[in-house]
Amino acid sequence: MNGNLSKFIAGWLLLISWGSVQNLPGEDAGPLNVYPPAPVLHGGRSSLQLVVDRQVGKLQKDVSEETTFRAMTPELLDVSERGNVTPIKTGEGIVEVVHEGVREEVSIRIENIIENKPWSFRDDVQVVLTKTGCNMGACHGAQSGKKGFKLSLRGYDSASDYLTMTHQARGRRVMLHDPARSLLLLKATGTIAHGGGSRFETDSHEYKIVSEWIAEGAMGPLDGDRLIESLDVYPKQIALEPTGKQQMSVIATYSDGSQRDVTRWSIFNSTEAGVATVDENGLVKVSGLGESAITVWYNSRVTAATISVPSATSVSPEVYTQSPRSNFIDDLILSKLERLQIPPSTTAGDSDFLRRAYLDTIGVLPTVEETKAFLEDQGTDKRQRLIESLLTRPEYVDYWSYQWSDLLLLSSNRLKPSAVWSFYRWIRTQVEANRPWDQFAREIVTASGSTLENGATNFFVLHKDPQDLTESMSVTFLGMSIGCARCHDHPLERWTLDDYYGLANLFGRVQQKNTEVVGEAVVYAAAQGEVKHPTKPSPAPPRPLDGTALSFDDTHDRREHLANWLTAGENPYFARAIVNRVWANYMGRGLVEPVDDLRLTNPASNPELLDALAKDLIAHQYDIKHLIRTIMSSAAYQRSSEVLPGNAADDRFYSHYLPKRMSAEVLLDALSQVTGSPTKFEGFPAGWRSMQLPDSNVSSYFLSSFGRPAREFPCACERTEDPSVTQSLHLSNGDTLNKKLEGTEGKIATAISGKQSSEQIVEELYLAALCRFPTDEEKRQILEVVPAYSDLATDEEKKERRGAIEDTFWSVLTSRRFLFVH
Repeated sequence: MNGNLSKFIAGWLLLISWGSVQNLPGEDAGPLNVYPPAPVLHGGRSSLQLVVDRQVGKLQKDVSEETTFRAMTPELLDVSERGNVTPIKTGEGIVEVVHEGVREEVSIRIENIIENKPWSFRDDVQVVLTKTGCNMGACHGAQSGKKGFKLSLRGYDSASDYLTMTHQARGRRVMLHDPARSLLLLKATGTIAHGGGSRFETDSHEYKIVSEWIAEGAMGPLDGDRLIESLDVYPKQIALEPTGKQQMSVIATYSDGSQRDVTRWSIFNSTEAGVATVDENGLVKVSGLGESAITVWYNSRVTAATISVPSATSVSPEVYTQSPRSNFIDDLILSKLERLQIPPSTTAGDSDFLRRAYLDTIGVLPTVEETKAFLEDQGTDKRQRLIESLLTRPEYVDYWSYQWSDLLLLSSNRLKPSAVWSFYRWIRTQVEANRPWDQFAREIVTASGSTLENGATNFFVLHKDPQDLTESMSVTFLGMSIGCARCHDHPLERWTLDDYYGLANLFGRVQQKNTEVVGEAVVYAAAQGEVKHPTKPSPAPPRPLDGTALSFDDTHDRREHLANWLTAGENPYFARAIVNRVWANYMGRGLVEPVDDLRLTNPASNPELLDALAKDLIAHQYDIKHLIRTIMSSAAYQRSSEVLPGNAADDRFYSHYLPKRMSAEVLLDALSQVTGSPTKFEGFPAGWRSMQLPDSNVSSYFLSSFGRPAREFPCACERTEDPSVTQSLHLSNGDTLNKKLEGTEGKIATAISGKQSSEQIVEELYLAALCRFPTDEEKRQILEVVPAYSDLATDEEKKERRGAIEDTFWSVLTSRRFLFVH
């Protein structure tokens, strides 16, 4: 069928299936929901847009355009046909809202009505510049500005921007005696040639605000100005039909207790444009099925709403009630799947689970004997017993020591070999002892002494600058990047320049000195030392994010204060960060992606689950093995990777297991294991595995080609698992795999010299590589091309047989079924 025709028919059927929802009679719909709740009009120039929706079954529908609005207190307020409310005088006004016979009275508090109150530079003028893009990174908010005119990015520095606008360019940007001749307005309206083009018209509200501000004397920001404290968006969570739309409402709350509708001046974004898009005015339109966050930025504050769009194909409730459940993970995942009407796949077979559990937990494949024993085991608790056994294996220590070495950037590029080994041994000791994660983090953040005697001190050698320490610590232990706030307020988070330098100043007194021993340094906390603030004459008080500040006179090691805040149970970031990393290791993707980008504007695909896992980890004293056990025991982890028609498009909500390519190190070790030919690493004993290497700087073309991180930056993006032509060519023609297949001491050579039958060789290959027996059809096809063993075979026939066996190994070891964990 023609592709466009198929799309047309599918869309037509979708419209038909939802037509009844869109045109439901009033009696089938629920009560009216009016946003914002408890509305307030503050100031004579304020306005407020009312948004109305109704519950229709399990969905909501924005009915604002079909709603009638009437001012019941016309002496206090005025309301337009579209629900825009403006104040007349102080009091408690009432607006009547009617839709299809359903009536609501909305009470609106009106306060602080002062005639001719001047426009505020901070609250009004700067938000115009931000909304119209004048102070964005592509324009005058760039680091060097544009054409000699530089503004702070998104207006984070009001005082500096005011001086730039009113005092530079010989005062021509703002002309008090004739506002219309101000360069600020002439260029913004395109009256004078402007590289950024026209940003607003002369008859616009934006022009009115700026021109009247100039006419009123162009007052600057004052110390007593109210400051924004919080930002809220409504509705916060809503489920829409596949053809639905929803107008958002954004309310700012200020330090004086006042509120303001800032929808018009907010910046909106959708995290999943394939599910929902949002325009500059906050109107959301559905574009697909699933869930998306609508993020909102206004005046250095951020918030987000969740838009859900369930499938139009109804799934029987029994699918969810009868789906296997092992713990709270399954309850929360199935709840989300039911909300989105996505069916879960069935449970994975024993072979898939066995292989998955080994590779995800200890980074090696089970032996042929281990696979046979597990497949033959008839015990109903065998999966749980397997989980427990893996957590006690020595390879568990190898695997997770390597994970944390990645995270902590262990590399001889920046450390002497002796220091690398010191840090690595320290990490291994913590993993082997199952040291609680809060203690692990505390010992690193507060580490002092010799870098050779206390390996954790090398964290400070790797990051000698307080700013680098701040950013690395934040990514490592908080799962967030605050680097943007090093130069300006964070554009995607609420962290400010002051927040950044307050945090950095907790490292301001960390010092180190070299000793006579090669590779050794001593890390210590000095009695004095501050980190300079880039825009203020005084340093920022040393303070954790959202934490309390220390006195400059406090002589205790400031890092203790940081560690106390970092590992406190009420810290909303610490436990979530490690939970998300471990979850991603097992489930193929983090609840938040990227895993080290936890922020309000990048919400989790299942926030309730992330919170529950974090609380459970805290309740169990940050026991990483407990976290792993909980995840592996869940039905979600043990779900099949085989998709159903209703969940094939899902890659966020864990309706099926998400296959993932083995990491470079695990893959190389697996190739060595299956072929029986260990990889040789220069400077390491024979048989040393990739996952036992302490240093990412060990030479290996294979590991580099398949995405091993250089450990230069604390970012998950350093490791890549994307396929490439280089990888394909190396598997096909490179030395790594071909030498393992051709070797004289590998499993192929042993099998041939041991006179194994071709059938035995194929069976053991499948058991070793795929953790299952070959199917009859697979066996038949392979044995058609692999000659049977014969004592009477000539040298040429032996050579031919070996070649066929090598080809069979190569075919299996380069197949998707082998390369991926599934």
